[in-house]
Amino acid sequence: MDAAVVENPSTLELTALLKEQAELGLIPALRNALQQASLQLDQEFRDGRGAGDLLRARAALIDDVLRHSWQALKLPNTQIALVAVGGYGRGQLHPHSDIDLLILRDGDNDADSKRLESFLTLLWDLGLQIGHSVRSVDECIAVAKDDVTVLTNLIESRLLHGEQALLDAVAQGTQATEMWPPEAFFRAKLSEQEARHAKFGDTEYSLEPNVKGSPGGLRDLQLIGWLAQRHFGWKSAAELTDNQFLTEAEATTIIHGQEFLWRVRYALHMITGREEDRLLFDHQRELARIWGFVDGDRLAVEQFMQLYYRWALALSQLNEVLMLSFDQAVLQAGTADVVVDINNWFELRNGYLSAKRDSIFQEYPGALLEVFLHAGNNPQALGIAAETIRLIRENRHRIDDDFRRNTQYKQLFLEVLRSNNRLTRQLRRMSRYGILGRYLPAYGQIIGQMQHDLFHSYTVDAHTLQVIENIRRFLKPENDERFPVTSRVARRLPKIELLYIAGLFHDIGKGRGGDHSELGAVDARVFCEEHGLGRRDSNLVEWLVRNHLFMSAVSQRKDISDPDVVQEFAQHVGDQNRLDYLFALTVADINGTNPKLWNAWRGSLLRQLYTESKRALRRGLENPVDKQEWIQETREAAAKILEYRGFTDSELSSLWQERGEDYFLRERAEDIAWHTEAIAGHQDHSHPLVLVRNGVESSVANTTQIFIYAKFDIGAFSRTCSRLEQLNLSIHDARIYHGRDGMSLDTYYVLDSSGESVDDVDRLRHITSYLSDKLSPETDSGSITSRLTPRRVRSFRLETETSMRVDPVREVSVLEVISLDRPGLLARIGEVFVEFGVICEAAKIQTLGERVEDVFFVTDMHQQPILDEALAEQIQNAIRNTLDAQEAA
Repeated sequence: MDAAVVENPSTLELTALLKEQAELGLIPALRNALQQASLQLDQEFRDGRGAGDLLRARAALIDDVLRHSWQALKLPNTQIALVAVGGYGRGQLHPHSDIDLLILRDGDNDADSKRLESFLTLLWDLGLQIGHSVRSVDECIAVAKDDVTVLTNLIESRLLHGEQALLDAVAQGTQATEMWPPEAFFRAKLSEQEARHAKFGDTEYSLEPNVKGSPGGLRDLQLIGWLAQRHFGWKSAAELTDNQFLTEAEATTIIHGQEFLWRVRYALHMITGREEDRLLFDHQRELARIWGFVDGDRLAVEQFMQLYYRWALALSQLNEVLMLSFDQAVLQAGTADVVVDINNWFELRNGYLSAKRDSIFQEYPGALLEVFLHAGNNPQALGIAAETIRLIRENRHRIDDDFRRNTQYKQLFLEVLRSNNRLTRQLRRMSRYGILGRYLPAYGQIIGQMQHDLFHSYTVDAHTLQVIENIRRFLKPENDERFPVTSRVARRLPKIELLYIAGLFHDIGKGRGGDHSELGAVDARVFCEEHGLGRRDSNLVEWLVRNHLFMSAVSQRKDISDPDVVQEFAQHVGDQNRLDYLFALTVADINGTNPKLWNAWRGSLLRQLYTESKRALRRGLENPVDKQEWIQETREAAAKILEYRGFTDSELSSLWQERGEDYFLRERAEDIAWHTEAIAGHQDHSHPLVLVRNGVESSVANTTQIFIYAKFDIGAFSRTCSRLEQLNLSIHDARIYHGRDGMSLDTYYVLDSSGESVDDVDRLRHITSYLSDKLSPETDSGSITSRLTPRRVRSFRLETETSMRVDPVREVSVLEVISLDRPGLLARIGEVFVEFGVICEAAKIQTLGERVEDVFFVTDMHQQPILDEALAEQIQNAIRNTLDAQEAA
């Protein structure tokens, strides 16, 4: 739809350019003229000329090239027509877009056919991206009858050269009275849009959106134009406004929004030198620079993408409103309205919630909240009517400080949060229509706010609503299998709305500089107090927002098999009620951050921490677990299992005397029994013993457990990491114990590339045999995987950060590494350990999108913490240099 008002844009003088190049011959002259013209248009873009002007200028330029080429090859002017269709037919052409042509013929002249081939060859030789078809009028009509896409292209056709009567005949034969009447056309195009939106995730907020096809993209605007033209014959936003299908404000939004998207697409084509409609990460940074954004409290790229997302959201909203309007005008035309009265303000009209009069939001501003209560709680409501959506948008400015101070309206908002029906859908509507951002100004600041990484799949506002939707899922029986523990915990929460409020505020402080958890906690406290929540409830919500990352961090970065870690966590939480709320919020948050982030391993860690903390709270925080009692209980439980396997106490004492206390403190009795039985039968200590079992058999559910018993070798960690990566397995936890007999007991918890444990028996056998062979001294080559880093990851630049501290309780040094994820990372860190004589006792591996946050528990060769600060710094420098040099390479 051409919504712009600029007419007769200035075009480049092709004739003058050709005269300058005349001595070169036709093709070189045309090619040089096109190149000069393109450079000039690009410069005008950089100088700030409107994108719409440039698209029309380029289309006019190509018009001249085609006409000049047609005449130069002496193609006829009658019984044939050269027609522009599609985007080119609209008279808009981006730098590297396809030039779609229809050649209409009346008759079949072999001479003309040969000249047409020469014409098309000439265009390809010029480097033009030509899409073409050659048809008669009857063929054209027949194809359009069967294919709505062909018909759509013809709707925007225009004659470039030749006989106008041929194109008129096609227009006559494809009009709505002959094929694709408005109802069928509307349904077909709406179905196309739904499929296209689904392809792009049904969200305007994709990490790398497609400026043409994603929701809120150019196709959404073009659909409006196609429907208006097909049904009403309207071709511009002005005609839609004149006929009251668009308000003046909406028409302005379309004009400026289309210009913005055109400019983005033009820039993408210009900087890539090809037809590129995807806003890839690298392109986002370049466009942010073109738009003049600079890094500050927020990255320039995040500022640019917020601008993009807000335009996409605005245009997607308009598309929604106009689709509803067309539905009423096309599908419901001539049918009697079915009206169901609700109250003084609203009614159901044909299933859609409608305002009874245009003035209701002036008369009663609280209806701006009440409308969503009715939309959610009335099972007959299919949605909100287009005109009512318009009224909401036009009156949202009424939500001001006085509105927010109104006690009645505060209670209405709480009623929305306490709703048992379609809560998430209503919050999404409130966000889309600008109500949520007006009622909670801090939320308004995060709308469309991108986080430039691969860890967060959504903008902050979309993530926030996804978290609330996840909480709702915990309450539904169909999700019990995926979230068995969380569902039970969530259902027994005394006030579920407190969890919704915590979810609403947990990330609301992002983008303001400072700790977003602290900023959000302050906002949450103010909200709770202003909305009349009691002190206890307010304290809980504030605490949840402040600590919403705490449980995840402890479970993934600390050794939760250590009773001291569990005791410290339980003391921080304080009581069972807080633990339940925090557990549910943490699971909802992780699942709402990135669909790929939640996996069996993370789930098992959180469940383990929750269960052990629950026991600690039940036991009483003043009664911490005695480590010696814990160790003794574990030994006795393992011995009982092995008693049934024929082991005697003296045999177990002999086998276990070389094991340290840490082994019995951190390992479970069933795993110790599994290890012990295998070790007792392993006689050849010159070769490693490798055991592998999947999540069903593993004591840590939903993971694959790999146990390696071998002679101590300082390079074993590096080699094992490399071999596991070659098996397409990702390490999530490593536990390494060094016995006094010179043997090492290593346990690795791994998942495959899908984030699940390995349950294929043949693959488990292959893993066992491969590691047994490749970890043997005579077969090990020591090579590290050299696979390419994925494109998305390569788009980021992240300097490696490290820190090292001594844990006096466990008598180890704790090394933390934050770096860009890449193949071979753990193996290379292991090589640094070998270089400096560092022994890795354990590792917690956490991959967050494009980066890793890994924790290693290390000692020196005497199994003592690294106390020499200079040595600690040398080790860290070596890790940073090794990893960053790999990234640079």
